[in-house]
Amino acid sequence: MKDMVAALEALTDRDPNRRDVAASVLGDLLRDNALDAHSTRLIVGRLVGLAVNEPVAMVRESALNSISEAFNHHSLPLGIVQPLAAAMPTMETELLAYALYIFGATHDPQAPPADRALPQPPRHGRARGSRARGSRDHRTHCRRSQPQLLTIAPPATPSVSPTP
Repeated sequence: MKDMVAALEALTDRDPNRRDVAASVLGDLLRDNALDAHSTRLIVGRLVGLAVNEPVAMVRESALNSISEAFNHHSLPLGIVQPLAAAMPTMETELLAYALYIFGATHDPQAPPADRALPQPPRHGRARGSRARGSRDHRTHCRRSQPQLLTIAPPATPSVSPTP
């Protein structure tokens, strides 16, 4: 219990490395299942606050990883992790994967759907009168009914052609 209190206090430390270690220590406590439901909810609530407000990506990742550990032994309601939904648009892809797992682990049908959180491809404007209206409506309908896939590819390297 002493470790838990010290780690909770360290979540507000000025040093991001100490916040990172504190989040990891709390994750260890959650993983070991040594906590009761009340303590688990307290820790997860504090880690959610850290994940939402933390400017350092390394600390955010530790907080999200630790939150995900809680679901191995406890069933947590959506309300505890709901603030993560507001931060999802600002998350890098790796962090977004944690958040999607956390929402899925609540098994709550009200959890934010994954397709809303994933980046969507840009929609290009069309010139007026370039297509028949019926055709465009059909394409829009088909696009909405099919899931969007997120493809992660390495950045393209510019090809350099030798100069004669």
